Amino acid sequence: MAKKRRKPTKKQQQTKQKKEQIIIAVVALAIVVIAFLVFGSNPAEKAATVNSLPPEINTGMAKQKFDEGAFMLDVRTLEEWEEYHVDGATLIPLDELEARVSEVPIHQEVIVICNSGNRSQVGRDILLQAGHTNVTSIAGGIQGWISAGYPTVSGK
Repeated sequence: MAKKRRKPTKKQQQTKQKKEQIIIAVVALAIVVIAFLVFGSNPAEKAATVNSLPPEINTGMAKQKFDEGAFMLDVRTLEEWEEYHVDGATLIPLDELEARVSEVPIHQEVIVICNSGNRSQVGRDILLQAGHTNVTSIAGGIQGWISAGYPTVSGK
């Protein structure tokens, strides 16, 4: 004769549900940890999000940092550069920066300058994406630099 199966008690059903919930939670946590390890541990991405300098500084702060040895990167065109530029700055036009990013020192503060402050923000972001961690842009660009009375030179 076949044995009759007993229907599980309410307490047994609740215990079974809790076990299933715990297993689901552990599996979900494992998936999150694995996803973080795979997608969240890219050193280049981390470096791109960590900047020890503010995104933008005024011309006075830029002048001070430049005088203290910061690398100044001018991202304007060659024609703009020849008209006037900060003596001691380095020209890498914005449209060439991604291909020439290795020419910018990675372990030195970098100040990016353009004409008015727009292209320098793009240049700063390119450098951050490339792994630079000490990069800022000059608010107002070289126009602000000139307005503040800081010197420029012309020619190559």
